[in-house]
Amino acid sequence: MTDISRPLYLSRIVPFLDKPLIKVLTGMRRVGKSSLVRLLIHYLLGKGTPESRIIYINKESMEWDFIRDDAELYRYVTGRIHDSPGKPYLFIDEVQEIANWERVVNSLLADDRADITITGSNAGLLSSELATLIAGRYVEVPVFPLSYREFLDFRGAAGNDSPAEFRRYLRYGGLPGIHTLELIDEMVFPYLNALYNTIVLKDVVSRNRVQDPDQLDRIVRFIFDNAGNITTAKRIADFLKNQKISAGVDKVMHYLSCLEQAFLIRRVLRYDIKGLRHLELYEKYYSGDVGLRHGFLGYRDGDISGMLENVVYLELLRRGHRVSIGKLDDREIDFVAEKQDGRIYIQVCLTLESPETLEREFSALERIPDNHPKLVLSLDEYQRVKRGGIMHGNLRDWLTQG
Repeated sequence: MTDISRPLYLSRIVPFLDKPLIKVLTGMRRVGKSSLVRLLIHYLLGKGTPESRIIYINKESMEWDFIRDDAELYRYVTGRIHDSPGKPYLFIDEVQEIANWERVVNSLLADDRADITITGSNAGLLSSELATLIAGRYVEVPVFPLSYREFLDFRGAAGNDSPAEFRRYLRYGGLPGIHTLELIDEMVFPYLNALYNTIVLKDVVSRNRVQDPDQLDRIVRFIFDNAGNITTAKRIADFLKNQKISAGVDKVMHYLSCLEQAFLIRRVLRYDIKGLRHLELYEKYYSGDVGLRHGFLGYRDGDISGMLENVVYLELLRRGHRVSIGKLDDREIDFVAEKQDGRIYIQVCLTLESPETLEREFSALERIPDNHPKLVLSLDEYQRVKRGGIMHGNLRDWLTQG
């Protein structure tokens, strides 16, 4: 598949080229980080950069299997630098596969010997003990599955949003690789299930020496089944106990952390709107991609409310928001989304057709004692509700226009 431009990410990365900072692209495996590296290389070549000044290492390819630790990495890169007519651009894809990679990257940066961009499929990439070597000298660019707008671009349907296309997005998700296939269940779901197994095996089981992959799968199944529902590690442990599986709360918390590190699931903290603080219990978890969830569990129409929340949550992250769940007395606000320039409260629902749903979604927002913007998103095509200064929008429009 030809790499399709993802201008949002290029606009976030290109300004940092030729700056004394390491560019770090992080995200789930197969989310498109390698394609972004190729797009950056294409951008540099288009500016007239000689090919000899570009050093590319892709640890997912057997071609670079010989580079396994810092010594081999340093030997290879410095040899290429010696042959370069000017300061090269170094790209290392899936850098976490190289032991002690930080030593080499830190040395090259300190000596100003290369402009460095790396990618990784583990959230712990920058939190290890060695990674403190580059602390304060890198910029992280999180890479997410395709937005709905990008999904339409990959489909060749840019500007042609429709309920049918959105249903495909909800069903198959935003991983770029699905666009090499015919978008039917028999083609896409086996691919997504195989990718799920790859992520679990390479980025969770092997990396964390997980002794019981079956327990891990059951925890993932619980999280995917309860996407958008308040949960706790104890609740998951109790669920396993009911299945005659012994797993204490500490073990469940460890497995959840490992799954988060691989970006397979994402944890959202609750925020007490009155108390102005995050709470330590009763988080929500969402899938790193809705398509992966369906590849693992199968698609179920009855789960659409959780799917819509999942899509909105990932989109808010993609747009650079810090996202929490709002708690206001006994009411829940789906999302509290914050940026430097302010905060917005968001409720997500399928439709506002029933008076009960309309009352539930709007009254929760009306009780918030501040003047930050408040928005209800639904899939209602024509109905627009105006109530108490609270905005109401079509969810598909919000996804394509943001």
